[in-house]
Amino acid sequence: MSLLTDLIARGTAVPEHHPFPRAVVSETVWNEAIECLAHGDLNLLGLWGEQTQMHMALLDGMKEIGVVSLDCRDGRYPSVGLAHPPALRLERAARDLFGLEPEGLPDTRPWLDHGAWGVSHPLAANPAGPIAKAYDFLPVEGDGLHQIPVGPVHAGIIEPGHFRFTANGETVVRLEERLGYAHKGIEGLMTRATLARAAGLAVRTSGDSTVAYGIAFARAAEAALHIEAPPRAIYLRAAMAELERIANHLGDFGAIANDASFSLLHANTGVLRERTLRAADTAFGHRLMRDRIVPGGVTVDIDASGLAAIELLIGDIRTRFPPLVELYDNTASLQDRTVSTGYLNPELAKQYAAGGYVGRASGRAFDARRQPGYAPYDRLSFEVPVLDGGDVNARVWIRIKEIEQSLSLLDALLDSLPGGPLRIELPDPGEPREGMALVEGFRGDILVWLRLNADRTLARCHLRDPSWFQWPLLEAAIEGNIVADFPLCNKSFNCSYSGHDL
Repeated sequence: MSLLTDLIARGTAVPEHHPFPRAVVSETVWNEAIECLAHGDLNLLGLWGEQTQMHMALLDGMKEIGVVSLDCRDGRYPSVGLAHPPALRLERAARDLFGLEPEGLPDTRPWLDHGAWGVSHPLAANPAGPIAKAYDFLPVEGDGLHQIPVGPVHAGIIEPGHFRFTANGETVVRLEERLGYAHKGIEGLMTRATLARAAGLAVRTSGDSTVAYGIAFARAAEAALHIEAPPRAIYLRAAMAELERIANHLGDFGAIANDASFSLLHANTGVLRERTLRAADTAFGHRLMRDRIVPGGVTVDIDASGLAAIELLIGDIRTRFPPLVELYDNTASLQDRTVSTGYLNPELAKQYAAGGYVGRASGRAFDARRQPGYAPYDRLSFEVPVLDGGDVNARVWIRIKEIEQSLSLLDALLDSLPGGPLRIELPDPGEPREGMALVEGFRGDILVWLRLNADRTLARCHLRDPSWFQWPLLEAAIEGNIVADFPLCNKSFNCSYSGHDL
């Protein structure tokens, strides 16, 4: 019996939770789960609250997934972050939203709550009045150190986030982030929303991942309802997901080069990204393919012109992209900026269960399409590129290799596209049901957990962006680099503000 199976078996099973097991456990078992996380025997996939409970999603052996839940007596529970740092910000966020107090939490500063809501703990059973919340950044001690505040308002079109650099000359000795400025209250808005309304909110969690969030929410709802989308819808979802991955990776590749003042590469990848978005518009009626994925299937089919547009795009990228990769690889001044810059230790990537190109560039071979896997990827052949360089250059090469894999996946998806209906009618659950899904977006794994009421409205939904476990690692990766290399490091991570801030 695995560690996770044993922990869940010692609790009270929640039979309405699908497809992964969930159990309400004792405080003793909760603490044992924390100990397993601290020793690296389990990975943390998510940590979220309700009015009287905390939930912890765990990964055992890169494949087995389960959820342990704890009833919070008097609104308190043993802190996970005390022994396992990746949980710190998730606990601070749950504390802000629900007022649940993690006992022993090392950092009690607010995280999402900036004192502008007009209420404290808005999702608690009895929200409190507004409380003045001072936010003290970590103190600076040492000769020759100075601080550089950046943001939350940035130049250009970018979401808000504050970065507080402590530097010794030009060398960064510490970076402290403050996020939460893009909080939209999505989880509150989803409460009592219809499935259709909630699906629309889910895809707007992070606009560059609208397809991935759409699939994750739809799969969680379908798991709760004990249904599967039709085969054609599943293949069309995957085609959209790979188009989204290609567009974002192309944009990041060029933007990283641009932050090293190599605008030629940025311009050419920008052209390919634009062609990808236009092909998506032709094929699915929207450049970002927003609202095309719903619980039960998809809302749009692909016709001959759409198929032709994607086939033309695949050929275009295969012709134009390799010379750009060669240009990147053979430009010494560009390599000088990316190689060995922003190094992320593989042990940290493992501890934080970092997903996507951040984790895979530091040796963590996890891809939710492969493990635990989901349709149609369980029927397709593809490689998950993994490197151990851990620097900006490695994160660039993971993107390059993933673009190549996505092109092959698109070929396979369109060649084997099944016929049949696009969606099925959703049944009435008749009783409360719960569902969870883990889906691979371009940044990494996205987790969605939800509970449906008997009338198919949402009682609760939690969405966990991969950025929750990547933002803290950016703080580690920038240490020892010069201030001027922060844009390169930041863009090579490309964490989502909006997806993180909910």
